[in-house]
Amino acid sequence: MSFGQGGPQWDPWKPNTPQQPWDDQAGRAPQQPWGGQVGGQAPDWAALAEASEIRNRRRRLLLIVAAAAATVGVGTAVAMGVVNADSKNNEASNRPTSGLPATADIPSDTASAAPSFEPTSAPPPLDPKDFISSAKKDTAPLAPNDLFPGTQLTMGERLYKKGPTADTTNCPSAAKNTLTKILEDNRCTRFLRVTYSKDGTAVTVGVAVFDTEVQATKVKATVDKKSIIESLSGGGVPTFCRAAICRSTTNSYGRYAYFTIAGFTNGKDVTEKSTQVFTTGDDLAEFAFRQIRRRGETQASAASQ
Repeated sequence: MSFGQGGPQWDPWKPNTPQQPWDDQAGRAPQQPWGGQVGGQAPDWAALAEASEIRNRRRRLLLIVAAAAATVGVGTAVAMGVVNADSKNNEASNRPTSGLPATADIPSDTASAAPSFEPTSAPPPLDPKDFISSAKKDTAPLAPNDLFPGTQLTMGERLYKKGPTADTTNCPSAAKNTLTKILEDNRCTRFLRVTYSKDGTAVTVGVAVFDTEVQATKVKATVDKKSIIESLSGGGVPTFCRAAICRSTTNSYGRYAYFTIAGFTNGKDVTEKSTQVFTTGDDLAEFAFRQIRRRGETQASAASQ
């Protein structure tokens, strides 16, 4: 039996057929007959063992070299990792403060934070006008010297000398013309007057007192050009504004209606050119308003305390 061509082939079924030569390059052992001999001779077992030992030593050497190389590679990788980590840490430590996270990004220490409470709102301040808008709340002492204290009055650069005062519960007796009935209809309870003078002019201020603000407001809305108060003379102030033409004003605040009548002390009529008289009347009307308002402020302040 033969496989292929090219020379004699060894047939294990035929005795004395040529033996296949040793193939060193392929690393294959020679084919041997089943009888365990080649060409009638026993194999060289010592040579075969030595060759096998050489191959084993080479294999172990290769394994040792490969393991050493792997160990060196791992050590190098670890060292590089440590160097990279150090480089990043140094980079962060050398980074300018602008590169750090903002304050809002840094968690704050809330362990020692003080507890917060809802702010309590203070009660609204008391309205001074409430205390002078009804007799029930307006209980402070009331007299001409309470509203108009002292012996003189300074308004700006103008100095007025205080004259006589009057206080009555008969309100119509302090009024003239149409004002008498208006005071009666609205139940005026009290009427206070005081006169001031300066350089030949005089003014009487009258304050009518009511139980409610509604009554005082109605008086202000009802008066006409003939609704005037009776001028108050005495204490060095001659009679004025009884027969001459004078200037009058009317206003109200809270439960008070206040009036002025101003003119010359020599009996001269007041005209549109009598600026001194107009100034005197305006000054005392403003002062009356301030004193009534201050009365409310004083009572509101006392009640809040």
